[in-house]
Amino acid sequence: MPLIENGTIIEDSFVRVSDEDALPEGVPVLIGVDRFLKEAEALKGRQTPVGVIWPNNRPIGEIEPFLGQLSLIALVFPIFRDGRAYSQARLLRERLGWTGPIRAIGNVLRDQFLLMERSGFDQIEAVKPADAAAFDEAVHRYTVFYQPATDQRPSLLRQRLGRVAP
Repeated sequence: MPLIENGTIIEDSFVRVSDEDALPEGVPVLIGVDRFLKEAEALKGRQTPVGVIWPNNRPIGEIEPFLGQLSLIALVFPIFRDGRAYSQARLLRERLGWTGPIRAIGNVLRDQFLLMERSGFDQIEAVKPADAAAFDEAVHRYTVFYQPATDQRPSLLRQRLGRVAP
């Protein structure tokens, strides 16, 4: 699947490794949460980046003690109606102070691109290459927002109150 970052399709440098397979040496790995939590101490000595796939039914606060050893957090959208990963992304950015990349994986639709960006996602695992063009168009379609978000664009209320420049 294509990986979109800032509207551009990029090469995914992370290799997904299942819980049963050995971790390859010398390459960044993306592993499931259960394996990560079991092997967290051993993974501290790893010389290459480690990312974790965090399911949306697990409290995001559990990841806080491990943020220093992660290079990527992938949040899962199991079905398009399930938006818990949006909340997880905002909590990672706003409460836990995570500045590294957050990737959206799973059932990701074009209609969700703008909200994903505003919620704090840096990368989106898209369904097809044409989604990169759709991403760029989606994130530039609207310029005024009612709700504040992690993307630092001011809400309409803050603009009206003169607390930020429009």
